[in-house]
Amino acid sequence: MIRLAAFLCGALFGLGLVVSDMANPARVLAFLDVSDAWDPSLALVMLGALIPSGAAYLWIRARGTPLLAASLHIPTLRIIDRRLVIGAAVFGLGWGLAGVCPGPAIALLGTGQPFAIIFATAMIAGVLLHGLIHRPTATTGQP
Repeated sequence: MIRLAAFLCGALFGLGLVVSDMANPARVLAFLDVSDAWDPSLALVMLGALIPSGAAYLWIRARGTPLLAASLHIPTLRIIDRRLVIGAAVFGLGWGLAGVCPGPAIALLGTGQPFAIIFATAMIAGVLLHGLIHRPTATTGQP
C-alpha cells in the first residue's frame, strides 16, 4: 500500500511538472536569468504548491499520525552546518547549469531525450557515491 501511495504521489508530482511546463529546462533557466527576459512562472508554481502542501501539513499535524505510517518523522535538527551549505550550493549549481532538478529530470526520462538520460544517470551516480562516502554508523544511524 505504501509503495502504491508513493508511486501515485510521484506520478501526481510529475504530472504537475509537465502540466506547468516546469520539466522544460528553458523555462527554468529563464526564471534563473534575472538580467534579461525573466520568467516568473516558476515562482508562481512554487507559490501555488505551497497552498495544498501547507493545508496537508496542518491536517496531518492536527491528526497526529500520518495515513500510512505509525508516526510522523519531522526533522528536529535546526542548525545550518557546513554539509547543508555545501550540499545546497552543489544542488543549486547543478540546477542552474542543467536547468532541471531531480523531480523534473525523472519526469523527463519518459521523453527518452538523451539529455534526460545523461542527467538521471549522473544523478544516480551522485546518490550512490554519497552513499559510499557517508555510510551511517551502526549505533546512531547518522553518517
